[in-house]
Amino acid sequence: MSGASRDSRNPAGSRLPVHATVWDDRPNPLAPAARAPVVLVHGILTWGTDPRYGFAAQRPLAARRRLLLMDRRGYGRSPDVARSDWAVDAEDIVGLLGTGAHLVGHAYGGVGAMAAAVRRPDLVRSLTLIQPGALRPAERHPVVAEALVRARAATAALPPDLTPAEFLRGATESVGMETPEATPERLRAAATTMAELPCWDADIALALLARAAFPKLLVSGDWEGAPEPYRTYAGLPLIACAEEIAEATGAAHLVVPGYYPHIQQPERVNTALEHLWDAADQG
Repeated sequence: MSGASRDSRNPAGSRLPVHATVWDDRPNPLAPAARAPVVLVHGILTWGTDPRYGFAAQRPLAARRRLLLMDRRGYGRSPDVARSDWAVDAEDIVGLLGTGAHLVGHAYGGVGAMAAAVRRPDLVRSLTLIQPGALRPAERHPVVAEALVRARAATAALPPDLTPAEFLRGATESVGMETPEATPERLRAAATTMAELPCWDADIALALLARAAFPKLLVSGDWEGAPEPYRTYAGLPLIACAEEIAEATGAAHLVVPGYYPHIQQPERVNTALEHLWDAADQG
């Protein structure tokens, strides 16, 4: 149903532990799909349909395909969880892939998408990673090595009485970014982000991704225009990691202006996604 939101179920009919918003704006959404569906997995401080950090700008793609916007555990309309985990996300993603789908993951969600693609490459029609948060593949790069030291220390130093509102403010203001409005949805996302297993230390088998038959695309920003602290502490490590992961997996690499590619450059990113998906379905 067009623009519908529902609890997702796996092919066997059993309920999955996550919610997925379904966008399907095809003229006849009940007709058999000529094109494979798409699963999109968000990052931190957000949820699937969030216009600020999520995939709201990808809604036009639902005119030709069925999109499933996953809410990771503890985010959006998915149930609460004591500790979010990229490896558990991978299991949830596999459930959403059904008999086969294209897969898109941003930041933390990109790490879960990579892990899901390693586990079940037979269900992945294509893999797109938008600035994935896995830093370990490029840990020999000095900028990335410094970022890992900084991230580990910051996580260990989080005060036990830190509130979600304080975390949200600190995570944005500390790098020169505007703090989002502290809505209940955003504060819940902040609380989950505070407690989740760090994704930057994920050990993903890039060699297995390289051998997988499905096409791969890595999308990243050039980080021009970002506040200088944000570019220094997040942008430069992510640029280095994007280059490393693209080279190691054989992924095409699209670089666009800015620092939130699918949000700041939706037309360019959406066009690249459509081309990738169409080529994969025809191949």
